[in-house]
Amino acid sequence: MKIRVGLSLFVLLIFSLNWQSYAAKISQNNPAPDYSDMKSWAAHPLIHDPSDSVPGFLNGEKRNTSVDVFFIHPTTYIAYKPEYGLNASISDAAINKKTDDGTILFQASVFNGDCRIFAPRYRQANLKVFFAPEKAESQQALDLAYEDVKKAFQYYLDHWNHGRPIIIASHSQGTVHAIRLLQEFFDGKPLQKQLVCAYLVGYQIKKDAFKNIPIGTTATQTGCFVGWRSFKNGFYPKRRDKEPGNSQCVNPVTWDTTHEWSPKVLHRGVVGKNFNKLLFPRSTSCQVEPSLKILWVEPPKKLKKEIQHGKQLPCI
Repeated sequence: MKIRVGLSLFVLLIFSLNWQSYAAKISQNNPAPDYSDMKSWAAHPLIHDPSDSVPGFLNGEKRNTSVDVFFIHPTTYIAYKPEYGLNASISDAAINKKTDDGTILFQASVFNGDCRIFAPRYRQANLKVFFAPEKAESQQALDLAYEDVKKAFQYYLDHWNHGRPIIIASHSQGTVHAIRLLQEFFDGKPLQKQLVCAYLVGYQIKKDAFKNIPIGTTATQTGCFVGWRSFKNGFYPKRRDKEPGNSQCVNPVTWDTTHEWSPKVLHRGVVGKNFNKLLFPRSTSCQVEPSLKILWVEPPKKLKKEIQHGKQLPCI
């Protein structure tokens, strides 16, 4: 027993030293964000940004800001840049433009009818780490990205929350960090009382991810989490053998966890690229696939020719 404990502590110490060395090396040329500086935020109530945009068909909607949403954007550091390594710089104009014109405009903006939106820039991990998750460097890159997200959230709590209700929303890499954030700040902690909902999209949510935060099974449930990974109907991802029955998924059309296909009449439509039209209303059906708990989507017929078999679909 003493040998095992000693070995475990040794491994933990070595990992800690490796992590500190990695973080120090990255920070030399890629300093950590300063979240008192508005340049470190992709979306914030004190700046005008793409999350403030409203689709043309919603311009007459009544709006308020009774809730805060902390939005963690997905990977936009796609092309590897040797000068950054595995973690992007938040000062890279091209990466920031991709973030702002894509995920902030088309994803974060969905909340601005009822929320103040806070979306930090962070030294996100490069896309390649998700193709080699077993490598130590990949985990170190994700750890560094999470430390930025955690720092941003703590700064938000200290300076802007003031006891307001909170929504956590994320996509893809953002969901990797959001799950950790919920575990550290909300799950069984006093802050859980302020949680309206956590929208954890585009990544696996394991069955044991949370001890006290329940999955949402109705459209009006609060204090819960919901999430899904969407694929074309009939497609199984290659990693299915590694996660049999160890995932959770909610149908975003019906807001439940049943395995029934959602009626097309409930599907509100897709926001077009010009952000002014609602396309293909009542044209899509979804199902929580029973074995893997992924979301199968039957896309609109007009889009089928544009979607390759097996390609992960946008959230629609």
